[in-house]
Amino acid sequence: MADTDWRNQTTIAEFILLGFGELSDFQILLFLMFLVIYIATVAGNTLIVVLVVSDQHLHTPMYFFLGNLSYLETSYTSTFLPRLLSSLLMGDRTISVSGCFTQLYFFGSLAATECYLLAAMSYDRYLAICKPLHYSTLMNNRFCLQLATGSWLNGCLAITIFVLFLSQLIFCGLNEIDHFYCDPIPLMELSCSDAHLTILMDFIIVAVFTLPPFLLTLTSYVCIIATILNIPSTTGRQKAFSTCSSHLTVVTIFYGTIIIVYMLPKRDTLRDLKKVLSLSFTVLTPLVNPLIYSLRNREVKEALSEAFSKCGFHKNMQTLK
Repeated sequence: MADTDWRNQTTIAEFILLGFGELSDFQILLFLMFLVIYIATVAGNTLIVVLVVSDQHLHTPMYFFLGNLSYLETSYTSTFLPRLLSSLLMGDRTISVSGCFTQLYFFGSLAATECYLLAAMSYDRYLAICKPLHYSTLMNNRFCLQLATGSWLNGCLAITIFVLFLSQLIFCGLNEIDHFYCDPIPLMELSCSDAHLTILMDFIIVAVFTLPPFLLTLTSYVCIIATILNIPSTTGRQKAFSTCSSHLTVVTIFYGTIIIVYMLPKRDTLRDLKKVLSLSFTVLTPLVNPLIYSLRNREVKEALSEAFSKCGFHKNMQTLK
């Protein structure tokens, strides 16, 4: 009888992303805030990519992965922030079903790719600190390219499988998604067909594709911290920690907020909190990525200073040193 009920209903053609609709009095303020964040994110990450490509001193495995991460962050925020800005400015919160699935695909694939890139960067720091004598041999150009390519391919593969299962669901009742992007969990809750298989597939994909890079990242930093603590001199410990502190900060923000958001119980009273916390790994991480790496890495600051000096701004950049 349940199958007959939803088959007799009209399949919906669009969803409504509620976003921050409850803050209707602050729409313009939110628009300006997210616009500044988006411009700063794109500009900062693009600058990192340009520096990594153009400066010979940054042609190392660590900055190769950083360039990939910065390019990913620019694409990541571009999957939903322009749509959110349009919604805040124009008031149109609707998105077609196909548009929602497209956003989910690119958003999910880039998020999964970021997990792998962060794992590759943590493994790079592990080799640099724990296996310094073998670092140049193990982390060669070919291996770096394989890690980066594998990160992008695995990210795309993981979400492709999930979206194929998700696309089989029928949506014919409520069409309001209480989020600012097409999040898979509220999307599955709106389905009027049986979503148990899709939920199971979601769990399997998370276990197979995203748990391994998280464990690799965690294991790498356990080994790194243990090695740093065994360094006898304080100066040596500080120098070793400084080489991975920027990456550790990004990893903590990214994984910390994701774990909190998806581990919180499903209660209506926590929905607003989840949306706020979701801003940390969707908006905050891409924004602070170039800031953290440019302000805390001597090589990036020197490359930035050299780039500006070529444009006649050498004196203004001296304060960054």
